[in-house]
Amino acid sequence: MFFIEKTYTDFNGNQRTEKFYFNLTTAECVEMMVSKAGGLDDYMERIIESNNMAEIVALVKELLLRAYGEKSPDGREFMKSKEISDRFAATNAYSDIYMELSYDAKKCADFFNRLIPDDLRQRVDQYMKDHPEDEKVKQLKAVTEE
Repeated sequence: MFFIEKTYTDFNGNQRTEKFYFNLTTAECVEMMVSKAGGLDDYMERIIESNNMAEIVALVKELLLRAYGEKSPDGREFMKSKEISDRFAATNAYSDIYMELSYDAKKCADFFNRLIPDDLRQRVDQYMKDHPEDEKVKQLKAVTEE
């Protein structure tokens, strides 16, 4: 889990600074990976190569709303629901974050990478280390190292 601290203007004209929390479990990541034909990585590659902005921003929206939640005060729970994500989507903070991620490939890649749970990240890192000549590994490195 991580947070984005965002300063934004609310609908009363007040400037606010808040922390917005994001998390995907390993199960949620796997579900997303298999939900797209050919896998999430192939889907992302196809829409980026085609420069299909409608699909790119739709994926950013899906990631933001699927990962957003509210952490319980004791840290035991990370609550997600349609109601919680709808409340977040109704803020100017959501709009600001959405626009940043939709039009900045490096920020979007960083956001996506931060969503990956540690156990899954370790598997990905090991794969990248073991397969440096893999085209997908080269592409991921190119995007994240720009």
